[in-house]
Amino acid sequence: MHDSAERNGTAGIDAGEAPARFRGKYLRITSYRRDGTPVATPVWFVQDGAQLLAETGASSYKVRRIRANPAVSVVACSASGRPHGTEVPARAKILGPEALEPERALMKQKYALDRIVILPVYRLIQRVRGKPTDRGDAVVLSITPDDTGGR
Repeated sequence: MHDSAERNGTAGIDAGEAPARFRGKYLRITSYRRDGTPVATPVWFVQDGAQLLAETGASSYKVRRIRANPAVSVVACSASGRPHGTEVPARAKILGPEALEPERALMKQKYALDRIVILPVYRLIQRVRGKPTDRGDAVVLSITPDDTGGR
């Protein structure tokens, strides 16, 4: 483990550790409404040891659903959310602000070109749709896949 990773509770990333099902640029996180209805959302992600990390807005609906029910399922997917494999049950945890800097450093490594080309277009579309684009209220989702098959 890296020293800074030990302080924030995350292991150092190693491309060799990533199972094939979680390779790629997008991860579809399926969280559940209070009535049990699944809601799937594709996100950019990085793998840090056994956990998958994704940044999102603290007031997003997926964060609200995860606060109410940390059971989720995940699968590698396309940008539109089309799965590339079989969904795996997982547990999600909302990490504090101390996790943002290490997560963003890993994201910067993985998505260097995408941050230059895709992110500005995405933010422009969000602005046109009237959605906030600042990252001031960001949180990191830590997702631990459960390979035992139970939810």
